Formats: sequence, structure tokens, C-alpha cells
Amino acid sequence: MPELPEVEVVRRGLERWVAGRTIAEVEVLHPRAVRRHLEGGTDFAARLKGQTFGVARRRGKYLWLPLAGGEASVLGHLGMSGQLLVQPEDAADEKHLRIRIRFTASDSDSAAGRAGTELRFVDQRTFGGLSLHDTAPDSTDGLPDVIAHIARDPLDPAFDDAAFQRALRLRRTTIKRALLDQSLISGVGNIYADEALWRAKLHYERPTASLTRPRSAELLGHVRDVMNAALAAGGTSFDALYVNVNGESGYFDRSLDAYGREGEPCRRCGTPIRRRPWMNRSSYFCPRCQRPPRVTA
Repeated sequence: MPELPEVEVVRRGLERWVAGRTIAEVEVLHPRAVRRHLEGGTDFAARLKGQTFGVARRRGKYLWLPLAGGEASVLGHLGMSGQLLVQPEDAADEKHLRIRIRFTASDSDSAAGRAGTELRFVDQRTFGGLSLHDTAPDSTDGLPDVIAHIARDPLDPAFDDAAFQRALRLRRTTIKRALLDQSLISGVGNIYADEALWRAKLHYERPTASLTRPRSAELLGHVRDVMNAALAAGGTSFDALYVNVNGESGYFDRSLDAYGREGEPCRRCGTPIRRRPWMNRSSYFCPRCQRPPRVTA
């Protein structure tokens, strides 16, 4: 599933190609793509017609397009294979095209090179989708009410480092579970958790209560570093399912230090990287650099 860097790459593309455009028509081609819009595809299309998109926003792995007026937003959930693509109107339909959004013609779009393009939601596995939601109370950026409980992400300027560090020490859990807890810190998934823990030389089963404030601050710094490095590379793409709005793949997978490198030498000490099953996923770590915590009676 796309994590923060991949979703941010898509958000930036939407900001460039979609912000300020007025919707002429919405075509829902598969009901599962709007299943989170409880009123159904016909209502989704009717309510969006004539609306104008604001600047795309993101919190963690979630992105949304606020509508002019600020009372509602279109929430995008990419799931395992969802893609938001900007395509020429006359381009052939993708095999798994689920939703098409056409825009009205305007002089500003022509000047910006956006005329003649449309927004498409493509999803092979149909786990993702689009839905329309009311704006959360007191939100200034159109945050949909259904994701108001999601914590801010580490690249958000309003992220509270001190509160995060206090919460870590109070949680009776392990560090990787905490990093994947979207109510504590959002946007971090399995790939970037493993990468940040490798950089911090922390084992994924290390109890959060054992982290000192300097150690948790160091870990948070590594989380931000790996996220920014992935952003610079356009995200991580292991197959053709994750792409940006122009259909291009990221290449951060070439720079991964731990994730997916089972049996390959650790870039620090040369010890073979190990993989262990973990919560229906896998954890990759260096057994020498990231020693497991001692078991106490």
C-alpha cells in the first residue's frame, strides 16, 4: 500500500493539474470505486458536477481535494493498486478505469497547459476509491470528517515532537507497532518503518517504554530523513501499480537499506539482512546492528 512519500508525490501532481478546475461531468464506471460514498455513484456524480477543486491536501497516507466553499472534500483512498492519473481526453481508456472526471474549458487551463486533460481513477484490485465527505469541524483545509482522528504526519509543520515522544513512552507496545499506529503518527508504513529503524539501529520489537527522549528524537529524525529521501526519488515502486499522476514510477527502491534485502549484506557491517514474519507482514533488519531486546522474566 502506498505510504506517505508515494501519496505526497500524487498530491503534488494533483496540485499542478487539478487545483482550480471546474468539474463538467463525472462518470462512475464501477460501483466499488465509490462504495465509501454511501449514497452511491449517481449521487456522487451529481453532487460533484459544477464544483471547483481547491488545492489537494494530504494527511499521512490520505489525500483529499477540497471543494470551493470549504464545506466538503473528495477523499481519495488508493488502496493497494489505486492510481489517480491525468490523461488527455482522447487517450484510450485504461483496462481498470473506474472513475472519470472531465473539466470545463477555461482560458487559465489553456495558459497552464492543462486544457484537454481529465482526471481518471484506475484501480486493478478495487480496494481503493473516491468518496465525498463533509469537512471536519474547525478545519481550515477541508479535512474530511471521517479522517479527523488520523494523527498528523512527521513532515507536517504542526507535528508535535514532544507530544509524540511522551506518547511513545506511555504506550505498552513495541516500536514498530507504534510507528504504524496511525492515531499516533501517520504516513509511516511497513517499508519506511523498517528503513527508519535500520538507520536508528533499533530492533522492531524494542519496547517503546525503553526509549529515552534523545533516542526517540533520533528515531523521529531518521523517519523524516527516509521520507524526504523517498520523496526526492518519487517514492518506492516495486511494480507498475504505484505511479504518479503522469504514470511514472518512483525509484527509491534502489536506495533501500533493509526492506526487501533478505540475505544481502548490511550496508553498515556486512552481516546478511534477515526477514521475519510480523503481523501478516515482514520485518527486515540487521541482526548485528539491530540487536533484539533482552527477554526478562
